[in-house]
Amino acid sequence: MSAALVFPGQGSQYVGMARDVFDAVPAARQTVRQADEVLGYKLSGLMFEGPEETLTETVHAQPAIFAASVALLRSLPSLPSGVAFVAGHSVGEYTALVAAEALAFADGLRLVQERGRLMQEAGSETRGGMLAVLGVSDEDIDQACAAVAPLIACAANYNAPGQTVISGEDRGLTEVMQALKAKGAKRVLRLKVSAAFHSPVMHAAAARLAEAIARVPIRAPRWPIIGNASARPLTSEADIREELSAQIAAPVRWEASVRWMVSAGVNRLIEIGPGKVLTGLAKRIDPAVGTVSVGDLASLLLC
Repeated sequence: MSAALVFPGQGSQYVGMARDVFDAVPAARQTVRQADEVLGYKLSGLMFEGPEETLTETVHAQPAIFAASVALLRSLPSLPSGVAFVAGHSVGEYTALVAAEALAFADGLRLVQERGRLMQEAGSETRGGMLAVLGVSDEDIDQACAAVAPLIACAANYNAPGQTVISGEDRGLTEVMQALKAKGAKRVLRLKVSAAFHSPVMHAAAARLAEAIARVPIRAPRWPIIGNASARPLTSEADIREELSAQIAAPVRWEASVRWMVSAGVNRLIEIGPGKVLTGLAKRIDPAVGTVSVGDLASLLLC
């Protein structure tokens, strides 16, 4: 049996995440306290007590999800057997790098903090957001986005069949929403995010993030990492640096990433981190793939 470890991204955060594991498992407690020390503020307070609106801010949500996911990973009694690949959705890719021993936790946390800061800053410069779209084809989405040019609107997350996220500036999203409803979309929902992530709006942020990535030690991973941008294995330091630098302005090809792992023999996905978003997507992508979700103390004890 071949398995992949997968890690969630922004949107999976909630007040109280990983609190029960923090209280019960020394490794989780040490991880979260280290995060507080590295960042120089009480990230743990936001994770466990909120307020929700502050935790949801990109600059806080990303390091919080990263810290909670690593805390859960380190709390496992042992690594699951048969791991062949790791992958993470958007910021979850940084957790995947820590799991694969390609990136140290403290270095990853600093990068994620900077990533969140730059992405939030880009959102303040160009007002935009993201739309979750259900029930229309990727081709229809691409056509609707192309039709609003030169306004920015593009597919940002190819998550699962019939479930795609569009990113763009506000005026572009308004026009795309109307076009997709006319094409028969079952649902078009504005997401609670502060900016047009994984779109050209992030190009300047990506260039500045690349400078920070260049200063951080990165090693060849223990297991191949399936990159968001390429949906192919990353096995070298150079590949990983290129992926992380491009990722925030490029679409997340999650469906293609899961399908690639399945084609390589993976028949079990183990989601480690708050929520069960990736578990739900996996069932839509390939119902034959077994899934396990490790997001709290109860699920951890079942491992």
